[in-house]
Amino acid sequence: MQIHPLITDSKQLADFCARISKSDFVAVDTEFMRENTYYPELCLVQLADVNEAAAVDPKADGLDLTPMLDLICNNEDVLKVFHAGGQDIEIFFNLTGRTPHPLFDTQIAAMALGQGEQIGYSNLVDLWLGIHLDKGARFTDWSRRPLDKRQIDYAIGDVTHLADIFPKMLEKLVKTGRGEWLNDEMERLADADNYRNDPETIWRRIKMQSRKADVLGRLKALGAWREREAQRKNIPRGRIMKDETIADIASHPPKAQAELPKVRGLSPAWRDNEIGARLMATLADAEPLSKEEMPDRNHNGTGGGKEGALVADLLKLLLKIRSREINVASRLITRSEELERLAAGDREGLELLKGWRYEQFGHDALDLVEGRLAFAVVNGKLKMTRTEEVET
Repeated sequence: MQIHPLITDSKQLADFCARISKSDFVAVDTEFMRENTYYPELCLVQLADVNEAAAVDPKADGLDLTPMLDLICNNEDVLKVFHAGGQDIEIFFNLTGRTPHPLFDTQIAAMALGQGEQIGYSNLVDLWLGIHLDKGARFTDWSRRPLDKRQIDYAIGDVTHLADIFPKMLEKLVKTGRGEWLNDEMERLADADNYRNDPETIWRRIKMQSRKADVLGRLKALGAWREREAQRKNIPRGRIMKDETIADIASHPPKAQAELPKVRGLSPAWRDNEIGARLMATLADAEPLSKEEMPDRNHNGTGGGKEGALVADLLKLLLKIRSREINVASRLITRSEELERLAAGDREGLELLKGWRYEQFGHDALDLVEGRLAFAVVNGKLKMTRTEEVET
């Protein structure tokens, strides 16, 4: 494979993208920094097909990234291959308003091949290629210039190895008949809604026990206020205010700005600063949450009380057994939230009751909760047995 020098010139980038856009797939990776910013700072982009690879410096003066962004986000003829690509995809979405498509994520594919819930890149390379990666440049400050040859070589290795692994992984998926299992997962990963930080919905990510409409209304207003403050200043939202502090203020709103320093997590400066004034104005304008927006009562647990929780535990045991039998990561089959909903009697909109998930697990899970399947110990081993009648 031909490895090019760091690309810092617009013509070089356009020519390189024109060549690799003729390939069936392109491996993609990024290096970025986000510790001190709201939006991740893109520092390097690595691209490779089966013939050539290069790193692109997006911080180079005058570099036109359009050919690269078109290839990644607008070219439907080239499959984009990532490993654990969620944060990479977020970056391209922030730059273009679009996500890479079609795409393939090797971490997700590894789950279908029984290679762990979240296999790391170095372990993936070791497993598929027998190569032990040097992790020495892992903690590089990628925003600093110049980057030395060791750093660039380390970064490019992330896509050259990926370009070698992908065809091998695809071949095994075809042989095992599990390639189609991944279609929905890849489409879900490419869904642009995953990467929109909508201030009006961010409150749903904040843990809150209360179901009072006025409390949740304040939570929604405060979450949106913090998000806009963080976006405007381009700093992490936690630097504005922690989730716990927002939840505390939503539950016990101060009556005046002078009381803000009494809230855990806020400094005395909040007594009379401008951001404190904006927070108080937000509280004053907050309205109770509408009935349509109220979270489902069973959102954070099973709806069947203690019995429902026990049934959910049995479903989790069944999932563990079945995932081991078919050698697939249980996380790819379903999540605890869906098992809890099934245990509570919910049957609508559950992914585990659709397609291959239903065939491999959902059918038996449904039989278990409806009394047609039971656990038994035979010769010291746990077995599943069919029941003809359900005892009442």
